[in-house]
Amino acid sequence: MTTGIVLIILSAALLHATWNTIVKTAGDRTATLGLVALGHVIPGLVMVAVLPWPSAESWPYLITSTVIHFGYFYMLGQAYKHGDLSVVYPIARGIVPALVSLWAMLFVGEVLPAQAWFGIALIAVAIQISSWAALRHGVGRAALIFALGTGVCISGYSLVDGVGVRLSGDTLSYWAWHSVLHIFITGFVAMRRRGALLALPRRTWMIGILGGMVSMTAYGLVLYAKNFAPLGAVSALRETSVIFAALIGFVFLGEGNWHRRLLAAVLMAGGVALIGLSI
Repeated sequence: MTTGIVLIILSAALLHATWNTIVKTAGDRTATLGLVALGHVIPGLVMVAVLPWPSAESWPYLITSTVIHFGYFYMLGQAYKHGDLSVVYPIARGIVPALVSLWAMLFVGEVLPAQAWFGIALIAVAIQISSWAALRHGVGRAALIFALGTGVCISGYSLVDGVGVRLSGDTLSYWAWHSVLHIFITGFVAMRRRGALLALPRRTWMIGILGGMVSMTAYGLVLYAKNFAPLGAVSALRETSVIFAALIGFVFLGEGNWHRRLLAAVLMAGGVALIGLSI
């Protein structure tokens, strides 16, 4: 894995942490997630108007990814209903790198070296340390189940999109249509929360849509990286977004203590280095 690819994935992780901070600070997270999805659709429509279609082989993966994303949004919403963000998020994201690496090994034949697996383990530990203050107070059964379900969905669409983008013949086209298909998520939220959406101030609409564009950019970088690096390694590096989010929370939102977050960041950096040097 080249330094350039590592930096691209870490940039995507930082962008991912940024848009999650937008959702975290929103008053109505479900409605804001609908606006985030809309932020994918708008630029996606512009892109598909000028780009060629992705290959026919990639369409089953695009559709499957969209279906899994429905499950992801449902699980995430239920998880936040039963547990706090600081508890749900690290559990959901922390299990993803290992799951994606396992799915990639079973279904795609990508086998990571032991050093990379150790790096993935370091990142997973760092994710839990970053939110240890919340986790040590215990996790409710429902919150735990839905958080784990969220992680399984994330690992599922990560694998599906990793294979799909490689078959697409054009990463930009796959990315564009992947974004356009978020219209079904936006439509679902609009039907369920129409009143809440209409009641949101214009500033919230603008922030939500901007967050969606940031999210779209982050995922586009990840899709690009999946053409050149093992899916498990890409996923592990992407999940460093949890640490970035923790650091953003400390610096800008006044959350937590810097000792724990610094330790998590150091472990994360060690995991990133191990993965980058092993592939």
